[in-house]
Amino acid sequence: MAAFLEAKDLRKRFPVRVAFGRHEALKAVDGVSFGLQKDSVLSLVGESGSGKSTVARLLLRLIQPTAGSVLFRGEDVFSLRGDGLKAFRKSVQIVFQDPFASLNPRKTVMDALSEPLKLHGLAKGGLLKEKAVELLKQVGLSESALGSYPHQFSGGQRQRVCIARALAVSPDVMVLDEPLSALDVSIQAQILNLLMELRGGSGMSYVFISHDLRVVEYISDEVAVMYLGKIVELSKAEELFGEPLHPYAVVLLSSVPDIEGGRARVVLKGEVPSPLHIPPGCPFHPRCPRRFEPCDKVVPLLLPYKGRPVSCHLWNPY
Repeated sequence: MAAFLEAKDLRKRFPVRVAFGRHEALKAVDGVSFGLQKDSVLSLVGESGSGKSTVARLLLRLIQPTAGSVLFRGEDVFSLRGDGLKAFRKSVQIVFQDPFASLNPRKTVMDALSEPLKLHGLAKGGLLKEKAVELLKQVGLSESALGSYPHQFSGGQRQRVCIARALAVSPDVMVLDEPLSALDVSIQAQILNLLMELRGGSGMSYVFISHDLRVVEYISDEVAVMYLGKIVELSKAEELFGEPLHPYAVVLLSSVPDIEGGRARVVLKGEVPSPLHIPPGCPFHPRCPRRFEPCDKVVPLLLPYKGRPVSCHLWNPY
């Protein structure tokens, strides 16, 4: 089945001033490719600085890529103009990590929900309030919230408003960039259950970005493990959590609490290298507990091993 949202060899470099008059390129995203199927959840996981949020902004066309493309229903989103771009904006929505920063403090919930409806011509006049109330009910809030401002809500309630705003245009895809990390644990469970309920029967797909692997295991169909701007393993969720292949994926999963005690804890040595100075060969080799001769010289390609793309010389000898 062809993916209806697809990243192809995405690359993003940011110029960083390192000395007077001298800049270097920070490789935030370095050749990322994946496809999102309809009615599915693809999660991006990895440590801070791995490039997950930059990928999210590239998918939404919030920033321009240095190279590569994003295809939506077969069309390059960076070539869209006019009505085509407006239709894409309606079809692909994002929910950010910080719900307070995502809402205008001077506008009420009614203002926030009615804006996308007006922009895309989905409702006007008296129907605006009716539609806004319907959206609030979808996310578990009452009509009384319409006249309130963001500061009058809890973090969980604000995130519900952000989700309602994204739902206003009935998107095909929601990109969720760490939507739970700013919330208390008890509220995280509520928002996660809400997201699962909203998917039920709607055909909507999620690109879910998180560092919480327990949540990722629960919500995902597929998982892409990222390290220093690259995908190092791309797998179905049950396969990744059952038997991770890439040593970095093994380390990540070993940090998840294991009630049955069958998973050994692996502790990484050293810090993540700077994306300004990515080491030669495999970018993970300075910290890898299983590195061997070619790892510090040859960059491993993302190639299938038993049907699972993995970037490691252990499984795909060069």
